[in-house]
Amino acid sequence: MTKTSMTLPWTRTIALAGLMAGLSAGPLLAAEGGKPHFPPFDATTFASQLLWLVLSFGLLYYLMSKVALPRIGRILEERHDRIADDLEEASKHRAESEAAQQAYEKALNEARAKANSIAADTRNRLNADAEANRKSLEADLSAKLSTAEARIAATKAEAMTHVRGIAVDAAHSIVSTLIGTAPAAPDVEKAVDGVLSKRDAA
Repeated sequence: MTKTSMTLPWTRTIALAGLMAGLSAGPLLAAEGGKPHFPPFDATTFASQLLWLVLSFGLLYYLMSKVALPRIGRILEERHDRIADDLEEASKHRAESEAAQQAYEKALNEARAKANSIAADTRNRLNADAEANRKSLEADLSAKLSTAEARIAATKAEAMTHVRGIAVDAAHSIVSTLIGTAPAAPDVEKAVDGVLSKRDAA
């Protein structure tokens, strides 16, 4: 039922009450002077006006208490229930969003910790590989250095043997030139060995 259909019986009741009051008031013209009187201000109609006022108010009160107010109450109750449901749903969505945010933060922290762990493992592995490579290079260099030193020592020893022979030949030639006769080879070698021994000792 719409608002217009609800208020229509009240309008008809009020109009009917006014009509009945006018009919019970008698003629609208006063006896004196023939001037018209407004019926609500006519003292002779106060009793009927009060009667119809009480009847109209009672009917209006009955209609309001039995028709309008229960409907308004149901509307307010439905609105209250709908608001409560909306608030409950909003609270549910809020709890779900908070749980999703906490899960996201947890996953983000786990991913960050995992990334840090992977970075630390990679750094340690690279450091270990670099250390192993360094030790391997040092070992290779030490081995090559030892080989080179041994080769240098062998070359030096071989060169020294050639130097002794060259020195013996040179001393033999010089002595032969100076004295005119060739000296004995053992004597020349003995003299060269003595000079070389003194130089090595120095």
